[in-house]
Amino acid sequence: MDNLEVQNKKKMTWSTLALMAFSTVWGFGNVINGYMYFGGIKVVFSWVLMFALYFVPYALIVGELGSTFKDSGGGVSSWVNETMGPKWAYYAGWTYWACHVAYIAGKGTGGLRAMTWAIFQDVTKFDQASTVGIQFVTFLLFVAFCWLASRGLTVLETLATIAGSATFIMSILYILMMFAAPAINPAVSFHSINLSWKSLVPNFNVNYFTSLSILVFAVGGCEKISPYVNKLKHPSKDFPKAMIVLAIMVMISAILGTIAMAMMFDPNAVKNNFDSYISNGDYWAFQKLGNYYHIGNVLLVIYAITNVIGQFSTLCLSIDAPLRILLGSKEAKDFIPAGLLKKNKYGAYINGIKMVGILSGAIILSQSLVPGAAKVMSQLIKLNSTMMPLRYLWVFVAYIALRKARDKYRSDYVFSKHQGIAYFFGVWCFLITGACCLLGIYSTDPFALTLNIVTPVVLVALGMILPTIKNYQDKKAEEN
Repeated sequence: MDNLEVQNKKKMTWSTLALMAFSTVWGFGNVINGYMYFGGIKVVFSWVLMFALYFVPYALIVGELGSTFKDSGGGVSSWVNETMGPKWAYYAGWTYWACHVAYIAGKGTGGLRAMTWAIFQDVTKFDQASTVGIQFVTFLLFVAFCWLASRGLTVLETLATIAGSATFIMSILYILMMFAAPAINPAVSFHSINLSWKSLVPNFNVNYFTSLSILVFAVGGCEKISPYVNKLKHPSKDFPKAMIVLAIMVMISAILGTIAMAMMFDPNAVKNNFDSYISNGDYWAFQKLGNYYHIGNVLLVIYAITNVIGQFSTLCLSIDAPLRILLGSKEAKDFIPAGLLKKNKYGAYINGIKMVGILSGAIILSQSLVPGAAKVMSQLIKLNSTMMPLRYLWVFVAYIALRKARDKYRSDYVFSKHQGIAYFFGVWCFLITGACCLLGIYSTDPFALTLNIVTPVVLVALGMILPTIKNYQDKKAEEN
């Protein structure tokens, strides 16, 4: 009995898990992108629908997978391997890695912009400068970070965690300070907010449906918390409670953040200068907030510095970490050519890093054709919103496969005991994710449309070609 009490004391409470998940899933950029893409206050309606119909079942599905495969350390790839076999696990791992190719290109661009804000507190000249020159500098920075990644530096993980935590704290601080601003500085003229039903319901047009990938991208990633499911005192009761509280916290943050943005930015001004607001909205928000409190650009500089550290440290980690997950998996030696598995003396997959350099570097250099740095940032955000959610598809595939073979597995937590309900939400979340990714590809800009199509096609094709090359190598080895 004493041992059981000691074990229970070491267990995690549901409230702790909810707070951990909140800091992992949510960020200030989600509020910014939602407000800009969905016409201001109208995004509230979409946030509520997304949380209720997608995020909650998604999180509960992740809970059952994490609880069932509590000893599997590879995340989604491990789940797919357990339920469908190594070949499908390879494709899941490849998708997870491939999604980071465009993400890496965006981090370099975002880091350079954050550095400009931190140093000059203004990006007017930066946005008016030659795109060729800016993308060339971005490419050189990217090459430098590829070199750093090849040296196996681990201190960057700590920097990324610190910067991420600081940015998260500042996003909460922004909401609190913004709501207090009218009382602190009543002389400021804030925008009036109309919360009537008519003003909240969005226009269900082409732009609306092709932007939904932004919201899916914002609420995704909760599979990162799956290892903690079995650390709860009562997984079957505590996990759904934690996820529902998480959804409520995220929804409140999204709604209050949106209202705070509406007090500050006119949706019509955003619409007329969309690319600039998408690229600089978060910096302008902290700049304005500092002015409200008569402290100048202090908040802006702090936010920009944390963003510089966060963007560049995440850039380096994103070059190395997803590659290690892919090439270090059990499936790697069976489906990936031996050349890519080569390590240098620092333990880094040197040829894999070169592959990242070629693919992400091509996206960076191709952006030289885009007119203006703000447009570059805007396009990369949209590309990431259509690419990154592709990895979530494997979560739902693994879940459907798990439920088909549920007699084979035991779990301390089950999303639903009813097979029909479990299948419905597994298929539902898969279809929502897939549809949003496909719709997100559409753009009226020919270059953006081409980039949104070519990037996933090339990466999928490469993922399918590598096992063929591996088979060819194995046959040649047998013949010799």
